[in-house]
Amino acid sequence: MGSAKRSPPKIILGNAGYVLEDVPHLTDYIPDLPTYPNPLQDNAAYSVVKQYFVHVDDTVPQKIVVHKNSPRGIHFRRAGPRQKVYFESDEVHACIVTCGGLCPGLNTVIREIVCGLHHMYGVSKILGIEGGFRGFYSRNTISLTPKFVNDIHKRGGTILGTSRGGHDTSKIVDSIQDRGINQVYIIGGDGTQKGASAIYEEIERRGLKVVVAGIPKTIDNDIAVIDKSFGFDTAVEEAQRAINAAHVEAESIENGLGVVKLMGRYSGFIAMYATLASRDVDCCLIPESPFYLEGPGGLFEYVEKKLKENGHMVLVVAEGAGQELVAESIRSMDLEDASGNKLLLDVGLWISQKIKIQHI
Repeated sequence: MGSAKRSPPKIILGNAGYVLEDVPHLTDYIPDLPTYPNPLQDNAAYSVVKQYFVHVDDTVPQKIVVHKNSPRGIHFRRAGPRQKVYFESDEVHACIVTCGGLCPGLNTVIREIVCGLHHMYGVSKILGIEGGFRGFYSRNTISLTPKFVNDIHKRGGTILGTSRGGHDTSKIVDSIQDRGINQVYIIGGDGTQKGASAIYEEIERRGLKVVVAGIPKTIDNDIAVIDKSFGFDTAVEEAQRAINAAHVEAESIENGLGVVKLMGRYSGFIAMYATLASRDVDCCLIPESPFYLEGPGGLFEYVEKKLKENGHMVLVVAEGAGQELVAESIRSMDLEDASGNKLLLDVGLWISQKIKIQHI
């Protein structure tokens, strides 16, 4: 990722314990930038809507429920269109890149960015960077137009391709600068957004008038303040198919136990929502709720009880659940993938073997 020095977080303090964890802005390092009227105010579809624009001081609280005497707490800058913008439509040269693992809806997001920039803001120069971050300096680019992206939401994967890690921040910014790009839309997860932050810091160091916008990609739905991350609904729907299959097999044999491991590195939203939707799950294990195996109230006792009652059982486990228990029996090094995410131990295989041994 390079050795760029991390900038301190942008914190604004106010009365009654108000803390705004703000996002970096062009004006932080390029003061007195001219502003222009937002093209949306002349758009027939949007100009008639009252209070369409987000006020510059609008924020969203981290905690919605607070006590009467508690401080106001941490807030985040509210996203949305402003009345004034910092680019004229004709000068915008945007690019879009997708990084990390695949997620349902990637092509839909690409399509909406392209159509939004073109139809709402009058932007005509939009590039697609192929092959993730490496594509900035090692791959070709695609010219993205509303016509080109018209049907891409019907396809899986990402039309731009993707990759994990292994890139050079300085080379990426060199490419951005050489191509005259001034708006960079980066779609990806934790590791990708760390990369986006490093790219922004290098842009800031060079004093370039370039915006970096990170679009969080996670089917886990574990991003605070937003209602739902894209791909989550599809993941829950597909998870139910696996649960249904496990239930059919478990029900077909004596003391059948179906174990379904679902995605969820640090959160159990997919596992929990799929469990609630399925109605065939007897136990759901998620990272947020620690559990133990042996003794009264342990998992083994519960499994035995359900098998005696029903003759079969379905257990759903999120991939990040019980990692401390797995680590105790399977000693391993703290390994990371190319994006910097911790490689998790296989809790599904481990818990299946543990339950089999328990019932032999």
